[in-house]
Amino acid sequence: MTASTPSPTTAGTSADRGAFSGRTAFIFAAIGSAVGLGNIWRFPSVAYENGGGAFILPYLIALLTAGIPLLFLDYAVGHRWRGSAPAAWRRFKRWTEFIGWWQVLVALIIALYYALILAWATNYTIFSLDQRWGDDAEGFFNEYTQALGGADVTISFDVVPAVLISMILVWLAVIVVMALGVQKGIAASSVVFIPLLVVMFVILVVRSLFLPGAIDGLEALFQPNWAALLNPSVWIAAYGQIFFSLSVAFGIMLTYASYLKKKTDLTGSGLVVGFANSSFEILCGIGVFSALGFMAQAQGLAIDEVVTDGVGLAFIAFPTIISEAPAGALIGVLFFGSLVLAGFTSLISIVEVVIAAFQDKFGLARIPATLGVCIPLAVVSTVLFSTTMGLPLLDVLDKWANEYGIVAVALVSTIVVTYLVWGLPTLRDHLNYKGTFRIGWLWMLCVAVIAPLVLGVSLFFSTTDLLTSGTTYMGYPGWFVLVFGWLMAIGLVVVAVVLSLIPWPAGSNLYKDDSDGDPIAPEAAAGKGLVTTSQAATPHELRSDR
Repeated sequence: MTASTPSPTTAGTSADRGAFSGRTAFIFAAIGSAVGLGNIWRFPSVAYENGGGAFILPYLIALLTAGIPLLFLDYAVGHRWRGSAPAAWRRFKRWTEFIGWWQVLVALIIALYYALILAWATNYTIFSLDQRWGDDAEGFFNEYTQALGGADVTISFDVVPAVLISMILVWLAVIVVMALGVQKGIAASSVVFIPLLVVMFVILVVRSLFLPGAIDGLEALFQPNWAALLNPSVWIAAYGQIFFSLSVAFGIMLTYASYLKKKTDLTGSGLVVGFANSSFEILCGIGVFSALGFMAQAQGLAIDEVVTDGVGLAFIAFPTIISEAPAGALIGVLFFGSLVLAGFTSLISIVEVVIAAFQDKFGLARIPATLGVCIPLAVVSTVLFSTTMGLPLLDVLDKWANEYGIVAVALVSTIVVTYLVWGLPTLRDHLNYKGTFRIGWLWMLCVAVIAPLVLGVSLFFSTTDLLTSGTTYMGYPGWFVLVFGWLMAIGLVVVAVVLSLIPWPAGSNLYKDDSDGDPIAPEAAAGKGLVTTSQAATPHELRSDR
């Protein structure tokens, strides 16, 4: 049975999925998803290591030729077929449902460990007030996390009480927001948190710019190394940063678009989200490198000796800066508070992918779906990551969820849409019907050629690096990397295929009209665009010329 032929037992009923009140709410929620931890602790070091100021050129090209085109792709699939990732992909073409479940499972894995980072950031916001780490930020972090490292890593359920309490609080906050629904929970929190995040980070940047050595840090970041543009790895890094920071290809933007009103300008909204995300990343680079410039000067080191990213930047380098800087407590609260806000808006978007799929599959109301997803997620996340193996488990899952989750599913989905279903003309016409920024052959070229080419090359080189490095990832035991890295990544694909073969219950949202009571659009017709008619008020009413 296809999605366009409803079950007779549920014909005429409407799905109660929730919706954004308007375009502004959606844009804030989408920016909240895109602006996350990667913007603050990944972009600055990636830019520095890949040509400095010259990196901005490939970064912008990557944004325009892959980031925004794939964002449009997500919007079109979610908005036209009005469902969670599995439901929308199934309605797009029955056999592509596995892509949706793959995206859901990737989101599930990321949600499990993302809560740990939020718990750390929450505690460190408080620690900043009295600079509890003293003169040894690294030693304090190791003592605080009690994390196993290197060859000592093993399966351990030794709980770290300080982390356990914070993780419970994080998940309680997530459950409350998600239970409030799409508009009152997700959108309302983003409308408050995103402006607050921007204000806090602007204050942090201004304060950092007046630190001694800040100019040296900015010169190190923005000094262009034009020769780096001849290095293919720099371009791969630019595309990789865009993929990771824009929340494309793992169900978030697809799910959010399904909650939009039918007359929404999708392409204009996508441009706002894409450029807002990139603008914040550049702002993060200015703030982080101003602080690192101060740190280098204070310790008598070269800039390249203090540059780091990820956990090392957030929980070791920045506490060191806070201890040495004037008004360090203010810098600490602003920095870690920003991590909490950016991380929380991203976490709720990740969890929403799973909740939406669960809700659609079983036709549930919002609160039962939220509790059915969040309580098991919270329990598993807390049991695994509030322990001494939490940090190494995070390292491995994050590496493989990104390299073989987000990148691989993006590669597969672009190939499927372009070459196996020939669905780009349908998606193009859907986007253009109400879009203020019209797209055409150039968008199709980006999705069909540039994006899969870059994704494929990136996947090849990352795999080659992992297999030929001569050591296991981060020095962890081989079995640990095998189980939680390679087997996890492969397992997600297998489970996704199995889930796509399980019949949908008669009461599921798949066989219902959309939330407005209108029929769902039929499957994409291979190679066929949509016929524009004066009678159609929304793009959903357009049909292919078969």
